[in-house]
Amino acid sequence: MAGINSSVYNYYLNAYSAQLRQNRYDSHKKSELKDVYNRMVRTNKNSPLYKIKFTRDVAEFAIDLKESAHHMQNVVASLSTEDSGIESVFHKKIATSSNTDAVEVTYVGPEDGETNSTFYLGVDKLATPQVNEGNYLPASKRSFEPGSYSFNLQTTAHSYEFQFNVDASDTNKQIQTKIARLVNTSDVGLRAQVMENRGMTALRLTSRQTGLAENEEFLFKITTDNSWNELNTLGIANVASEASSSDFKLNGNEHHSLSNNFTINHAFELTLKDTTPEDQPAKIGFKANTEAIADSVEELLTSYNGFIAVGQKYSTKKGNNQLLNEISGLARGFSKELSQVGISVGEDKNLTLDRDTITQAVTGEKSGDTFRFLNRFKESLSREANKTSINPLNYVDKVAVEYKNPGKTWAAPYAASVYAGLLVDEKL
Repeated sequence: MAGINSSVYNYYLNAYSAQLRQNRYDSHKKSELKDVYNRMVRTNKNSPLYKIKFTRDVAEFAIDLKESAHHMQNVVASLSTEDSGIESVFHKKIATSSNTDAVEVTYVGPEDGETNSTFYLGVDKLATPQVNEGNYLPASKRSFEPGSYSFNLQTTAHSYEFQFNVDASDTNKQIQTKIARLVNTSDVGLRAQVMENRGMTALRLTSRQTGLAENEEFLFKITTDNSWNELNTLGIANVASEASSSDFKLNGNEHHSLSNNFTINHAFELTLKDTTPEDQPAKIGFKANTEAIADSVEELLTSYNGFIAVGQKYSTKKGNNQLLNEISGLARGFSKELSQVGISVGEDKNLTLDRDTITQAVTGEKSGDTFRFLNRFKESLSREANKTSINPLNYVDKVAVEYKNPGKTWAAPYAASVYAGLLVDEKL
């Protein structure tokens, strides 16, 4: 099987790196993980062997679809529990921020906690990572002699040694890409990128951690024992910007944090995203029940529209409407009920919500019918997300090479993956 080239990983990092913060719905029970594995195996058992022309468009489509499915699964998980459906939002405490562009908030405290808690938070400065930026070198030339080289990485907790080889055919960009891949796959708390500018390339290293403690001088430091000329040529030991802590005011009192994500009183999880005006701190409190329901339904529709966008993107590039037709068909099947609760289907197939209508629907005499429908619609979207997350390449153009024996199916031991039934052949 051909390997996925680095451009695909770069696309993933550029498109989704901002969303990589851990979500509490990404944690699963052992039984849930076992269920995912069993569904993967069942899909593999019944899937023919395919050949797919694995282009960049196909790879990006698979990534977009997986991420859309993942987002929808998390939204569905946030709207219900094992014992109740979307109506449980009425009984949840949902925190709100008056300035979501600067401060995001999630309530993580007990459900029987104080409901009148309100406080103000002004952000003066965000916590920042340490950034080392190397020298810009001619991308197509080679500034290093062939050979083996090494450098040392010292963090606040550990020390590492990295070794890389330079071949006579390598260019500066290839060498920098090789080092970036080495750092990114080593899981040492750094993110490496190759920056390009007018035929010149440089290696940038950014710490995943932010902020400096009082007794710390750096988050990471790069040295070498015997490759000083090469390290100086790369320039990655140069600190472009030092890490710094966040500064904020809580009800007018100054505070600091090493991170932009922290918890207050074990009840409010805050994420700082931008500074606030000096005289306009963000107000943190709780949403009204009907507002929380409308927001939750709107978030569900946003995840649906994300699927539509992926389908339209692939349809435009490849002329394949399978995903678009399948997703939009869900809305067509619920069209009557959708309109009754204030959800309309636009000409672009996206769903929009009339908040006044949904508020009336969930508080009126037929609120029970409204919640039953919303739960049915939510479960339909959940099934679609689960199906596409197991086998996203079900929706791309492919050629069947071999069908399984209908009476004696078994799982191929080396293909029980999220891309069940996939055979990549870049030479097609």
